[in-house]
Amino acid sequence: MAPEQDGPADAWLVGARARLAGAELGPHVEQVGRVEEVGDGIALVSGLPDLRLDELVRFAKGQFGFAQVLERDRVGCVLFDDVDGIEAGDAVRGTGDVVRVPVGPGLLGRVVDPLGRPLDGKGPILAEETQPIEQPAPSIIDRDLVQQPVQTGLLVVDTLFALGRGQRELIIGDRAIGKTTVAIDTIISQKNSDITCVYVAIGQKSSNVQRAIEAIQTFGAPERCIIVVARAATSPGLQWIAPFAAFTMAEYFRDRGWHALIVLDDLSKHAATHREIALLTRQSPGREAYPGDVFYVHARLLERAAKLSKAKGGGSLTALPVVETDAGNLSAYIPTNLISITDGQIVLDTKLFHEGMKPAVDVGTSVSRVGGKTQAKVLRLVAETLRLDYAQFLELESFTRFGGMPDTRVRKQLSRGARIRAILDQPQHAPLRLSEEVALVLAAQSGVLDALPLPAVARFRKGLGAALERIAPEAMQSIETDGTLDDAQKQALLEALRAHAASMTPPMPEAAPA
Repeated sequence: MAPEQDGPADAWLVGARARLAGAELGPHVEQVGRVEEVGDGIALVSGLPDLRLDELVRFAKGQFGFAQVLERDRVGCVLFDDVDGIEAGDAVRGTGDVVRVPVGPGLLGRVVDPLGRPLDGKGPILAEETQPIEQPAPSIIDRDLVQQPVQTGLLVVDTLFALGRGQRELIIGDRAIGKTTVAIDTIISQKNSDITCVYVAIGQKSSNVQRAIEAIQTFGAPERCIIVVARAATSPGLQWIAPFAAFTMAEYFRDRGWHALIVLDDLSKHAATHREIALLTRQSPGREAYPGDVFYVHARLLERAAKLSKAKGGGSLTALPVVETDAGNLSAYIPTNLISITDGQIVLDTKLFHEGMKPAVDVGTSVSRVGGKTQAKVLRLVAETLRLDYAQFLELESFTRFGGMPDTRVRKQLSRGARIRAILDQPQHAPLRLSEEVALVLAAQSGVLDALPLPAVARFRKGLGAALERIAPEAMQSIETDGTLDDAQKQALLEALRAHAASMTPPMPEAAPA
């Protein structure tokens, strides 16, 4: 007679027997390596001949790292965690997987480390899935033309070096002259656009990172931003994977037909981290002690920025890498590498910065290789000769410093150029709307600003948006919604600009009676 199996213990026993019956019997082989040396965020491991490049490894006490250098008798592993708990002789096992990070809308509005772990104290990340940090760049057939604009809100950039969705534009200059501010202002300008932003801080001081986070949270739309932080005190492994992890997080939105912008602040520190890891793992040094693959590392990273074709959803990922120069030397190793990889560069000049020009963009050496194809049509129409006029003004100004009294035509050109420079000077964290940029350029090119004293131009710009919304709302609405401006609206906008300029000019005192 069969025994009864109604009790919980009997049910568990039946399940255990079923699992045992389905288990595969046979030898199980597991490779276990040993730590030979450890220090400075690097562990040299032996006994793992089948370990793959970039494979995730787990140490005896739960720490993780990844295989960076494969040699015949040992593997150089980069650690994600502190080395305090790892000692020579500890066991190491391969996981069979690569480094992955969480992706999805659950990351929006959060501050995370390069592994997707929260740093903002708002609870766990609700990720949709995890994806490898190393992804292949889109092929040529999967890409589309870069034609849609990215409005940075910075007049000097949008009028002279327009950016497009899917472009890679380098921001380059010496330390502490506003490189990060240009990138942060571009993120803030997307407050009213459909672009999702990812800001990644690589090797930055905690105070600088905190200022950037506060600026985005105060002036931008933090609910549509992801902030990835790998501070200077973070382990070299986390600093190295930070830009790759941030690209994976941004690609999630691009691959679903949306638009994303990623700021890499900055790649010169990432290159220094790559050099540090290479020297510690005893790779052969090259120029300036950088390993030979430093160009390939940044090239495969930035090639992931692209505008996808309609068959692939039509999404885009725009990259703004930042790189620091030493004494304005653009011909150094890492700057020249990145200049050759990217589609243009915004060069910031130390002399202009100390003269009070902010953003301190050097219009002579800055360039966008995509050109005016990405510029908003209405802005391209009114700013048609702006760059030429400004370049001629800078040349004339340098000549007139030697002395001599210029004629009336040259004086007029100098006066117009000084006002163009005044409208290009812009306070930080105050990006302009497209309609305000069009109005400012139209005011400068049509001579509306010529009647204003130079110090009054800043006051003119400050109150321009509110004044035009009151005087010429139809023209402003047409620019913002359709990107167009017909002749009647242009004339109405000019009249509104003249009225606003007249309000800036103090009335002449009445003549005393005879």
